[in-house]
Amino acid sequence: MRYKLAEDAKPQVWLLLIATVITIALWFIPYAEYLVYPVRLFVTFIHESSHALVALLTGGSVQSLTIASDGSGLTYSAPSGFIGGVLTSSAGYLGTTIAGVLMLYLIRKRFSPNKILTAEGIFVAVMLVVFTIVSPIFNFLSLQVAYSSILFTIVAGSILAAALIGLGIYSSPRVASFAVAFLAAQCLLNAIFDLKDVLMMNAPLVGSDMANDAANMAAATHMPGFFWLLVCIGISLFMISLGLRLYAINKNKIGTDTVFEDQHDGV
Repeated sequence: MRYKLAEDAKPQVWLLLIATVITIALWFIPYAEYLVYPVRLFVTFIHESSHALVALLTGGSVQSLTIASDGSGLTYSAPSGFIGGVLTSSAGYLGTTIAGVLMLYLIRKRFSPNKILTAEGIFVAVMLVVFTIVSPIFNFLSLQVAYSSILFTIVAGSILAAALIGLGIYSSPRVASFAVAFLAAQCLLNAIFDLKDVLMMNAPLVGSDMANDAANMAAATHMPGFFWLLVCIGISLFMISLGLRLYAINKNKIGTDTVFEDQHDGV
C-alpha cells in the first residue's frame, strides 16, 4: 500500500516546507539571528508561559516570568507536589511543541491566519500582564529576579504583542499565512534543537549539574535529567509527527482513519 499527499493539503504543505527551509537556512547565514530575533523571543515567551500556566493549573504559584536579551528565559514558580513539579519542569519544551502543532492544525482547518496572529498577540499580552507585571508585584518581598529583567520583558513583550496584533489586523491573508507557518516551524524546530542542546549539557559526566529544565526534573524525581530529556524528545517527536499528519489530512474525505489518501496498485 502506498500513500500520497491529500490534494487539498498541498498548498499548506508547500507553505510549511518553504517556511521550514527558510528557518533552517537562516541558522547558517552569518548574523541572520538578528533577522529572526523577535521570533526567537516569541518562542521563548511560549516556552516560559507554558511553565507558568502548568504551574498554576497544577495548583502551584508563579512569582515571575522574564525573558533575556540573549533569547533565554526564566520562570520562578512554586509547583504543588511531585506531579506538579514534574509537569511544570517539562512544560516548556512540550508546550512550545504543542504551540507549533496547534498552529499547523489551525491553518489546515482553514482558520483565518490573521485571527491566529491576533490571538497570539493577545496571548503574549495577557501572559505579560499576569506573570511579568502582576505576579512580581504580589511577590516583591521575595522576588528573585532583577528589576532590569522585568523591564526588558515588559518592553520586548509589549513590542512583540503589538507586532503580532498589527500583523493580524493589517497584513494580507497570504502574508499572515506565511507568518503563522514560519512561527510554527520556529516553535517545532527550536523545541527539538533546544532539547538536543540541553541533552548534551546534561549528558553523563559532562554537565549534569547545570541549572536548566532537566535539572529541575531531576530534582523533582531523583532520576537523571538526561533520562527526562530523552522522554521529552520522544514525546515532542511524536507530537510533531502527529501534527504533520493532521496537517496533511484530506478534510473532504469521509469515513477514514488514515491521514493520507490510500493509493492502491491496480490488481
